[in-house]
Amino acid sequence: MPVPVAVSGWKSDAGGGVDTTATVMETAGPFAALAKRKAEEASGGAAPAVDTQAVPAPTDTATTAAAREASSDTEQVWGVNVNNLDWSYPNIDGTPIDGQEPLIKGMDLKLAPGSCCLLLGANGAGKTTLLKILGGKHMVPKDKVLIHGREAFYDTGLTTSGQLSYIGGNWQRDVAFAGYGVTLAGDFPARQMLDSIPNVDPERKARIINVLDIDPEWRMHQVSDGQRRRVQLAYGLMIPYSVLLLDEITVDLDVLGRADLMSFLRRECEERKVTIVYATHIFDGLEQFATHVAFVAGGRLRFCEPLDEIEGLRSREPGSLLDTVQVWLRQEAEARRKERESAGFVKKKVFEYVRNSGWGEGRMASTVSFGPELGMKHVGIKGSSNAVMRN
Repeated sequence: MPVPVAVSGWKSDAGGGVDTTATVMETAGPFAALAKRKAEEASGGAAPAVDTQAVPAPTDTATTAAAREASSDTEQVWGVNVNNLDWSYPNIDGTPIDGQEPLIKGMDLKLAPGSCCLLLGANGAGKTTLLKILGGKHMVPKDKVLIHGREAFYDTGLTTSGQLSYIGGNWQRDVAFAGYGVTLAGDFPARQMLDSIPNVDPERKARIINVLDIDPEWRMHQVSDGQRRRVQLAYGLMIPYSVLLLDEITVDLDVLGRADLMSFLRRECEERKVTIVYATHIFDGLEQFATHVAFVAGGRLRFCEPLDEIEGLRSREPGSLLDTVQVWLRQEAEARRKERESAGFVKKKVFEYVRNSGWGEGRMASTVSFGPELGMKHVGIKGSSNAVMRN
């Protein structure tokens, strides 16, 4: 599991920064009692009884969050609140990789309830990583990523209750002896999957099925990619959420399906004050959907502004979003090119073929068994299928 940079005592020179004091043991939260007991056992002391007060019930967490929202009229409680976050994928020992900058640098993002935010940027800018961090899928330092004032990673009640919902990527599973990333398919109807979600409002279920134009009798091993995506979306939208994170989820939908979905999500923002963060490269028709636009480049948030305050987008004319974002992306690409030129070109690596000690296909001898020690002039079979590339 990725380790927050604060734990490793690492600090970025690129901006932001983190607390360099390593946290050895949690003193609050759902695992505090367990950590305390293990620490005392390790020191030779008797294991005390578990402090049940240190493990708040989900209702207590919700009550605390509600009290925090009502505690001050002047303090804004954001739907999404990222506070000066630096984050990187870890090395094999859990520490940041030496010599590499963090993937997310000095990230500050604040969205009020009811916001529909488009998360835009080039490939590799960090959009998917940021969405996963917001969804509580990566460990971060405390107080860095908050969802309605609650910790995205440490407060597991956010996701188990459905209040925080993340939908993205392919709908896959791991199957023993078959492989990883196997498409979720089977000889069962879509109805069986949608009915398996407990405590769903029947009216909401019917509305979502109608919006996504799903036939409950679709057999999941016979549907197209677009139909499977519709079922995935319905599954993720059933429980009323307060924050919804979407990562390029309309790539398989046709024009009508995409338009109906965007209309449904915009109504969710207006009627229930839901906060939506949607990362996409497909801009058709989104001028009327978005309230905010956030642009990410090189792991940094360049800006996050209301759409009506951005030059070129105020009119919300069809196609204006594509034209405007294309200019931003070209400017960012040009800036990266100039930065590379100023730093000097990196010499391209040259690969050479190195023989391994395996056996050549279709031969009774190893590809490296012929050599000077046997009085031979050659050290291998040129072009052997057992040759491997070495850096």
